[in-house]
Amino acid sequence: MDAAEKSGRSPWAWIPTLYFAQGIPYIVVMTMSVMLYKRLGVSNTDIALYTSWLYLPWVIKPLWSPIVEVFGTKRVWILVTQLIVGAALGCVALTLPGPAFFQISLAFFWLLAFSSATHDIAADGFYMLALNEHDQAWFVGVRSTFFRLAMIAGQGLLIMLAGTLESVTGLPELELRVAARPGVESTAVVDPGSIPPSSALDGELRLVATPAELTLDTDPWEPGRAENLIAGAKSANQAAGFTPEPVTASSAGTTSADPSWWDRTVTEPLTEWLRTSFGSDGEGAEAPDVVGRMGTYAISLSKPPETDIVVNIGLSSGDKGVKLLEGDRLTFDADNWNRHALVVVQLDPKNRDGGEAVFVARSGDIPFAWAITFTVLAGMFLSFCLYHRFALPRPRDDGAVDEGESQGRVGSFFGTFVAFFRKPLIVRSLVFLLFYRVAEAQLAKIASLFLLDAREVGGLAMSTTAVGFVYGTVGVAALTVGGILGGFAAAKHGLRAWLFWMACAINLPNLVYVYLSFATPESLLLINLCVAIEQFGYGFGFAAYMVYMLYVAQGEHKTAHYAICTGFMALGMMIPGMFSGWLQETIGYRSYFVWIMVCTVPAFLATLWVKPDPEFGKKVVE
Repeated sequence: MDAAEKSGRSPWAWIPTLYFAQGIPYIVVMTMSVMLYKRLGVSNTDIALYTSWLYLPWVIKPLWSPIVEVFGTKRVWILVTQLIVGAALGCVALTLPGPAFFQISLAFFWLLAFSSATHDIAADGFYMLALNEHDQAWFVGVRSTFFRLAMIAGQGLLIMLAGTLESVTGLPELELRVAARPGVESTAVVDPGSIPPSSALDGELRLVATPAELTLDTDPWEPGRAENLIAGAKSANQAAGFTPEPVTASSAGTTSADPSWWDRTVTEPLTEWLRTSFGSDGEGAEAPDVVGRMGTYAISLSKPPETDIVVNIGLSSGDKGVKLLEGDRLTFDADNWNRHALVVVQLDPKNRDGGEAVFVARSGDIPFAWAITFTVLAGMFLSFCLYHRFALPRPRDDGAVDEGESQGRVGSFFGTFVAFFRKPLIVRSLVFLLFYRVAEAQLAKIASLFLLDAREVGGLAMSTTAVGFVYGTVGVAALTVGGILGGFAAAKHGLRAWLFWMACAINLPNLVYVYLSFATPESLLLINLCVAIEQFGYGFGFAAYMVYMLYVAQGEHKTAHYAICTGFMALGMMIPGMFSGWLQETIGYRSYFVWIMVCTVPAFLATLWVKPDPEFGKKVVE
């Protein structure tokens, strides 16, 4: 009996859309949320911590799988969860322009994550009910392909859409030229308070800079003078509302400035020790006698804006020794448009011959751009729900469970859970599941932030659209090719033969980020090549992880045991990712990526500890 006869619908009518719909919310929660919060000014520490907690529903989803199994039908669960996912995406879109967007959107991301994890349970169960065993095996490649396409859409096309909307809703770009010349008189703004508020100018809304070009002498300054300038500029920008305090969830609602016992005794001493010992920006080093000369630009708008304008400033070309110390992100509104935001740059004290650098100020309505993107996603899921209402078949086995059978299933579930932890060498298996990707778990949260961050703080200053392209198209293509080749290799020679080499593939290519953080190249071709290498290695090496989960799940209750393995897989990503942002901001990108390479050691040790059956994964010749 073929699939159409078993279910009453052709599998091609619903499998592609069902598994595309399964992939989208996972990518939204795990990847798009990171990009979103970075563009909205949330700190790396909070991004990594709170988005890592969103893995929790996938960690614990085996615990409520009996509810999906016992109550209602899988078909109804699919439709309801798709409706909830669409509603949650729409609510995220509505919250982004508001002042408390971080806390409120996180709540809806939690709803989205739990709904998505429940949808996974229902969809996978429905797949087995609607197809016979032969078609289940035949369509597994179709499932994987459309899940990969969801990754391309989420990590690539949708992020590129948000980046495009950011650019089209912004003002014309403004170039800030800095020229270093020995013995010249500085044109920097010395006392911004002496500049009267601007009057509205004719023409389109645009950014206005004073002076037209910043010229500085190459003679260095005394450190005290530089510190006073930075402190004054920060204070002035904050007072005018150009640079508010970084958005955090941890400080929300806190009225006391006194640090907690944990902060006093653990966090603050540990942070200081890490910065002193490993900080890549020179924290803890002996204070220099002289520092590079500094200068300031004064930036304002030509007329009042209708909505808030967020301006991001970064180095575009020229001398990389010229650093932007203050004003890399400025917010203009109807109250401060005619006041002057200060942008402070500093020359390299070792460069006495002079040079030039060009910074570019780019703007856009970032909350609006991402709100539109999430509105598109919400509409997509409401369409999925409506389509699947008619396209999903009605398998005869997908029915309600009577009371006696439901009690038996719940009892069987707990017995299945106990049986999993009684498997031979289960401790070794759990160590492998938790540590095989410990380096990748920390890299995944920070890699896109590194590409987006300004060069002045060690990033590559790529645009949202460019990052969407490199991860969503080039990266996913390399990941897919690596995964396919990894699966072929494991099937040809067995998991045992390839396990160590796949561990090398998933860990050693992380070296490209060490290179990128030290070289900070501007070539998009080179950056795309490095990301492709890392993603190809991840895809090839992750195949071993997937096959090993199948190996652990073998025996009675293999479906339930595989679900438990996926829970440990998510836990292995959640815990390392939680502290990754704090660690990166503490020690800088360069030292952080070196730390990533140190974290590959536990992965190799866990790989050498497990000894799967040499014949597992090989094709059986009849």
